[in-house]
Order: sequence, then structure tokens, then C-alpha cells
Amino acid sequence: MRIIADLHIHGRYSRATSQNMTIKEIANFAKIKGLKVVGTGDFTHPNWFMELRDNLVEEPGTGLYKVANNPEYPVYFMITTEVSTIFNFRGALKKIHHVILVPNLEVAEQINERLAKYGDLTVDGRPTLNMTAPQLVEEVMEISRHNMVIPAHAWTPWFSIFGAFSGFDSVEECYQDMAKHVYAIETGLSSDPPMNWRVSKLDRYALVSNSDSHSYWPWRIGREANVFELEKVTYWEIVDAIQRKDREKFKFTIETDPAYGKYHWTGHRRCGVSLPPKEAIKLGNICPVCHGKLTKGVEQRVEELADRPEGFKPENAIGFMHLLPLSEIIAIVLGLDEPSAKVVWEIYTKLIEKFGDEYTVLIDAPQDEIVKVSNPKIAEAIIRVREDKIKVIPGYDGVYGKPIIFQEEARPPKIKQETAHQLNITDFF
Repeated sequence: MRIIADLHIHGRYSRATSQNMTIKEIANFAKIKGLKVVGTGDFTHPNWFMELRDNLVEEPGTGLYKVANNPEYPVYFMITTEVSTIFNFRGALKKIHHVILVPNLEVAEQINERLAKYGDLTVDGRPTLNMTAPQLVEEVMEISRHNMVIPAHAWTPWFSIFGAFSGFDSVEECYQDMAKHVYAIETGLSSDPPMNWRVSKLDRYALVSNSDSHSYWPWRIGREANVFELEKVTYWEIVDAIQRKDREKFKFTIETDPAYGKYHWTGHRRCGVSLPPKEAIKLGNICPVCHGKLTKGVEQRVEELADRPEGFKPENAIGFMHLLPLSEIIAIVLGLDEPSAKVVWEIYTKLIEKFGDEYTVLIDAPQDEIVKVSNPKIAEAIIRVREDKIKVIPGYDGVYGKPIIFQEEARPPKIKQETAHQLNITDFF
């Protein structure tokens, strides 16, 4: 059966995260999205850990959890967290984020006991730890060989393994003798598999994709995910498929177009300057407006480490599919800026009622059936996204990219927006 998993999200104790990010709401929107497995995020935070313990029940023999008061609900939780390590390496300060996957709360509790020696776990859902990347892996793997550490959003300029400002040039350089325990990297929104395939030293690693969501809204949670074909849903089946890069089980990743990400191109947000790598290099990475330093984008950073041409694909590479959140597609067609607009929710809800979940609409639903519950323009837009026939104005320096599904002049006039930020999608059912 097809299993779609988003293994990197955040709970409500992380900074800049919705306070409504509860287990119940995560499960609700994961189901609507079509996620079968979702990470808990933030098991290192004491308050969130208590909520996980109180609100989840282990599904026997799976290494996964269900909602405690509704175990029949079709969403599994994997116990996960993200941590930030800060350390000096050869005279340079390194700040690296890592995703940690574990098979149960007992293991998570042991990890928390160890990591508490390196930083205050109560400050943030994603704690800052004064330890090296190899130390982190050693501490985690000593507790259980079934645990998994994955470099998070590997290319973003800050806080990532290959980041332009505080990263490394290889997994081995970062994790040293503990690199043998690292089997995957998370591509992040601003890169996708074809960009990573250009770097030959990444061939041995599986490329995973997750949302890093700080809210449960369907244009955030599951916007990137991993698609598996498994006979049984278990922690070990998922981790094993990733570690082995098993194409029979790990089928493909769901990606936004990398240009959609906030750090794809080099640029300067304050001055509205965004540049492709060649142009930025010509300018010495200096803003042509204010003459300040540009934020180096992911595409430029990949170019620095690449030893293969664009378009190269390794043998036995796991596939990928570019998609956009359904709410955003609808909003774009309607000429709206906000996917939270009430009219967007109304159309979205009709599609979910018809097809069951968002991924089914985006990946499987026939165009003529989509038309019946929306309109021809929305149906055509969904198919264009599915077939990767859209353009994206690249994001830069914290600014999201702008998807263009149709030519601007073909878009209808903007509708006055009535946002539904305070509404739950179930209000429309």
C-alpha cells in the first residue's frame, strides 16, 4: 500500500509555531492531506514530550503511535525531533540542524536525558546544543542502533550541513567518524533531487523530503513528503527503506519546485534584489543597490560543490514529483494571495469530500472528475502542476518563490478576500 510520510514538523513549543499545533489537530490535517505517517516533532521539549505521552498510544509491533482516544484514526505518528548543534570547527563557528527519528518514547526519553547535558531543552522545541555533530550522532546511536540522524534542510544558508554561512563541504567533514551512521539527507524546500544529483559524493545517501512545518494548515504540513510502498506500516520498514535506498519500497519524494523555496536564488530582501548564480558571482555577491553582502542562495551553493552537469541522473536514483499545495493552486487560479481565503476553503473542501484527501486530488484524480466539483480552470491548473508544466519566479533571502501556472494576463481579476484563519476545515464539512 502507498504510504506518504512527513517526518519533520514542529510542535507548539517551537518558536514561530502555532499554539494550536496539538496532536489532535496534526492528526486531523494529516488525514485531510493524505499523510499516513507524520512526525511528532520536538520530543526533546519536556512539555511537548508530556503531551506526546498523554495523547498517543503505541501501536503494538510497529514502532509508531496512534491518537490515544481514537486509535482507529488512520494516521500514525513517528517519534521525531530536530535539534541545533553549535560548535567550533577549525576556527569557524558551525550551526547545524539535525532531524532525529526514534522507535518509541522510551528511547526518546533516554536521548533527552543525555542531550540535557548540552543545553536547556525547555527554551525551544528545537533546542540549541553546545556539542559537535559527531557527538550528537554518538549519543543518539549509543542508545539504540535503530535510531536515525538526518541532516536537516541540508542546503539552506543558515543552520545546515552545506549552508553557505556555517556549513561544510561534505557529510564526512561534518560528522567525522560518525558519518557511517548517516544514511540520508533532507533536501529542504530550496533544493530537489536533480540539484543534489550533481554532487557525486552524495550518491550513497538517500534524499528525503519533509515539510518542516510550523503549522497544521494543508499549505504547510506535507508540502514535501516521502512516498513508500509497504506491506506493513512500521518504523523499521520506513527506516530500512531509507537506509537501503530501496526503490521497491521508497518510491519517490514529493517536492515543491526548488525555486519555490525561500533561499533558492542569491539575493537581498531589503533591496528586492534576486540573482541567479552567474550574475551574483559577477557582482562578487555584493548587492548592486546598497552594496551590502548578498545572501547566497542554494542554487549557487550547489554550483560550488557540484562535479556533474545539470540534468545528470545517477543509476538507481529514487524518483521525485514536483507538486504545490492544493490550497495554493486554487488561490492562484482565483487571483488570490491567501490560501486561507474562505472561497478557497470552500472549493478545497468539495474536492476533499469527493476524493478523500489532498494527495489523491493532486496525484491521481482524473481531470474530468475534478471539473465536476470545481471548475475547468482549477482542474487544468492541478494537471499542469502534476505534469510539472508551471514556472516559478525564484525565491531569495527569505522570500518565497512565486508560482505561475498560467500567463498573468490569463488570470481572472482578483476577488476580494475573506480569510478563514480562525476556521477549521471541519467547519466546512
